[in-house]
Amino acid sequence: MELGSIGVWQFLDALPAPDAAEAAKRIEGLGYSALWIPETVGRHPFVHASWLLANTSSLILATGIANIYHREPGVTVAAQKSLAEQSNGRFLLGLGVSHKPLVEGVRGLTYGKPIETMRTYLQAMENAPYSGPSPEESPPTVIAALGPKMLELARERTQGAHPYFVSPEHTREARQVLGKDAWLCVEQKIILESDLDKARAAARATYQIYAPLPNYRNNWKRMGFTDADLDDGGSDAFIDAIFAIGDVGRIAQRIEAHLDAGASHVCIQAVNASGQMGEVDWRAYEAVAGALL
Repeated sequence: MELGSIGVWQFLDALPAPDAAEAAKRIEGLGYSALWIPETVGRHPFVHASWLLANTSSLILATGIANIYHREPGVTVAAQKSLAEQSNGRFLLGLGVSHKPLVEGVRGLTYGKPIETMRTYLQAMENAPYSGPSPEESPPTVIAALGPKMLELARERTQGAHPYFVSPEHTREARQVLGKDAWLCVEQKIILESDLDKARAAARATYQIYAPLPNYRNNWKRMGFTDADLDDGGSDAFIDAIFAIGDVGRIAQRIEAHLDAGASHVCIQAVNASGQMGEVDWRAYEAVAGALL
């Protein structure tokens, strides 16, 4: 799989299936190499990926991420190999342990120790039988990894890591842990808006969704931010470090900073400065594509 250096990370769950397919085609047409889709409480990510793969021709579909608590390892292997075979190798499996409030509070499941749980899951995937037609090449897996121990596991047992909501400084540290060969697929939120106050307001509205989740908060603290930075909507310094804000030139600089720090792939998630959550900001994706693709 040739993943390419720049992709898109985008919620498409709110769109009817025909509109989601058109969005994927548009992303492909702009020249992005991959589309990353999440799993929360919307569409089944593998069913969704199958539909989007069937409606595109070169775009890689990646899960960012499929929650390991939602299905047993053998089912995940079957989905991964089926999608890879059906799409001629255009499916990238991203797995993650999610967050305790979501796993226990929303799903009513028991949240285990993240490293141990992921290690056990990956081993079970390796041992799972599969008798369907195999893809020509073994399909890649990456795992959501923020801290050093999960990054080490990504290096040891998978193709690489998919860090979410991080800065180029984190990317540099992650590359040191992963070594030179592992994939480092970094998500970066962008806001194409030169009015700094307006952009920060949109950033804070998005940040509030993630602020209570302990895995992210713990990682931001490892990155050197304090409770004062993370509380009350986030300090300006924190918001500016985590979001890429400004004109297309400044956004391009942030993407390049991740690549210079060791990212092998940066998937950008455009946050709409208008505050319309879930509305695809095509203006931002088109501007970045024009500048970098």
